Amino acid sequence: MTPTDTAPAPRAGEAPEETPRLRLGVADYLTLGNALCGFLAVWALATAQSAHVAAGTVGPLPKAALATAVGLMLVAAALDVLDGRVARKWGGSGMGAELDNLADVISFGVAPAFFFLVWGTIAGDGAIWPVAAAGAVLLAVIVRLARFSCQAPGADYFTGLPCPFGAMAVVTIVLLDPPVLVGVAAVLLVSWLMVSRMEYPKPKGRKAYVVLGMLAVGVVLMVAWGLGLPAGDALIYLMSAAVLIFILTIPFYVIATRREALRSE
Repeated sequence: MTPTDTAPAPRAGEAPEETPRLRLGVADYLTLGNALCGFLAVWALATAQSAHVAAGTVGPLPKAALATAVGLMLVAAALDVLDGRVARKWGGSGMGAELDNLADVISFGVAPAFFFLVWGTIAGDGAIWPVAAAGAVLLAVIVRLARFSCQAPGADYFTGLPCPFGAMAVVTIVLLDPPVLVGVAAVLLVSWLMVSRMEYPKPKGRKAYVVLGMLAVGVVLMVAWGLGLPAGDALIYLMSAAVLIFILTIPFYVIATRREALRSE
């Protein structure tokens, strides 16, 4: 018996409800690619950490391993931007929204939380604070995605820091390599921003292509940094600082723009 066999018949005068398409569409494959990139990022970090422990090496993980994980998360973020545009242009399946949330939990919740946990465990000599901060990241992403699913579609703003930006913020904090407690405080702030009422504009139209361009530049920078090319460290620090400044200042820009619009009315 198929699911439609058990559906109630429409009442007189009512149009039959359209059954959502449950076959994967092109956009869904991009979403699954997003999830796969998040999984591979965790795998790359876990493999590098195991080798690090087995060799008894002191100090941070190799740049190549960190660059691989971050690059995969950047690709996941790019796929997260693309799948929505593809779904709007060529249509999506009834599973699209659910798949998107599940993929985002992996790529922008589990992956950055584990990334921070690995860094904090090594830098903090097994202290409990990095574990708490990593858990806060994961829970904030889950809460934010659940809240987003309950909100009406079509708004021009995200309520709370979007998960991909939150993940990139966590990553940049690790790349800046601050003292452990400073890093923990910064990550807790990012977690709060994700579940806050702060508003962030959605990357619609040409803005989406700007975001994709920024992500592509980020991937290139991570490759250069991982390969140890000249000026790689300086570029990574510059990119990390720019990302954090952008995330922290955008809500205030939105507030100022709205106040200016109200005054002009």
